[in-house]
Amino acid sequence: MSEKTYEVRTYGCQMNVHDSERLSGLLEGAGYVRAPEGADGDADVVVFNTCAVRENADNKLYGNLGRLAPMKTKRPGMQIAVGGCLAQKDRDTITQRAPWVDVVFGTHNIGKLPVLLERARVQEEAQVEIAESLEAFPSTLPTRRESAYAAWVSISVGCNNTCTFCIVPALRGKEKDRRTGDILAEIEALVAEGVSEITLLGQNVNAYGSDIGDREAFSKLLRACGKIEGLERVRFTSPHPRDFTDDVIAAMAETPNVMPQLHMPLQSGSDTILKAMRRSYRQERFLGIIERVRAAMPDAAISTDIIVGFPGETEEDFQQTLHTVREARFTNAFTFQYSIRPGTPAATMDGQIPKEVVQERYLRLVALQEEISWEENKKQVGRTLEVMVAEGEGRKDGATLRLSGRAPDNRLVHFTKPDQDVRPGDVVTVGITYAAPHHLLAEGEAKAVRRTRAGDAWEKRNAEPQQGPGVMLGLPKIGVPEPLPAATGGCSIA
Repeated sequence: MSEKTYEVRTYGCQMNVHDSERLSGLLEGAGYVRAPEGADGDADVVVFNTCAVRENADNKLYGNLGRLAPMKTKRPGMQIAVGGCLAQKDRDTITQRAPWVDVVFGTHNIGKLPVLLERARVQEEAQVEIAESLEAFPSTLPTRRESAYAAWVSISVGCNNTCTFCIVPALRGKEKDRRTGDILAEIEALVAEGVSEITLLGQNVNAYGSDIGDREAFSKLLRACGKIEGLERVRFTSPHPRDFTDDVIAAMAETPNVMPQLHMPLQSGSDTILKAMRRSYRQERFLGIIERVRAAMPDAAISTDIIVGFPGETEEDFQQTLHTVREARFTNAFTFQYSIRPGTPAATMDGQIPKEVVQERYLRLVALQEEISWEENKKQVGRTLEVMVAEGEGRKDGATLRLSGRAPDNRLVHFTKPDQDVRPGDVVTVGITYAAPHHLLAEGEAKAVRRTRAGDAWEKRNAEPQQGPGVMLGLPKIGVPEPLPAATGGCSIA
């Protein structure tokens, strides 16, 4: 009898990517094996981990479900599951619009997926189970990590903010922090397996500690990461300007393995629009944070998120955003055209901006940021950088005989392939010879190649079949387990 296969399709933010690693771990723990690359629905179980933030998320989901319907008819026993934020939001309509779906589960009960699949198989009817609060902190679930050398580590779930453009806090719930000891134990376990880079993940990552009233908990966590032997790179995403304090800047500057990189969502440079968005900072405070970060870390690369065309945005408001971008000089920006998201306060606000006006402003912003990104990248020419070799970052590497990786500040670097064998996770020292707006180029011979435990881990993973679900996250407890907290989960744009 052949093994049952699964495929997980992920939409949305880093939280969903991390949740999908756990869904894969749960399925492998239940005896499934991952379907080959390019299976495109040809699996025994297909799971959609959905997003409710992206435009037309529901249309995309139902379009994909529709394409699987005839495949399911031809494949007896095939099951389809829908989870994530859209499932939490549209719990009652998914099986009505797509009656061939077997399981619908929410953001708070991803651990139930194998049970729900089995129940749907036995009872021969769809199972819809949406928990209203978190049943178990996600990091206590098994996981199948996508990378052998880099890993996400969740430090909190949920969000206490009420941004008017975002529906995710309503779907993921209030912020719930994970215990520091559990976070550090997970990181140590990952490093023991060969991981050399971790990214601390939270909806509002620098609000960590709000559960216990410790405003310096996040900076203390960063410093604790600096004491973990073998951990080479620490990153985090996404912080919120409201909670970004000087002790965090000091911890970043003074902890060698915390990388000089910061993603700080701006959303708008206009105080009027920031107020309408319920963003609890103003332009002056935002630029003040950027100034203090650069004073402490002159080489820091700072990226951001910006929304163009929020309801009520005037040309003067937009000019304030352009001014902020010029002052901040972001390395890069993720720019979005505002569009109505049902269920958000902004969806019913007066002053919705015509699509053609939003588009025109968006193009002006992109052109400005492109110019700044290129100018900032040109400053890297002539520098010597340590690049951690990445997997899948350079789409043209095969044709150009190059490899690709990330500099300490997270800039993408393409470099000439060294003569010696180099694996993802290894570190190559290169001299930058050319800059484009979105990448750097290092032509010529590498200055040094350092084979790492992370590279060993990648090599081992690719030489042997994946065994079991991978790392179990969270600390094992001795004696009677503590009751699970009645918490809620987290994921969206900060």
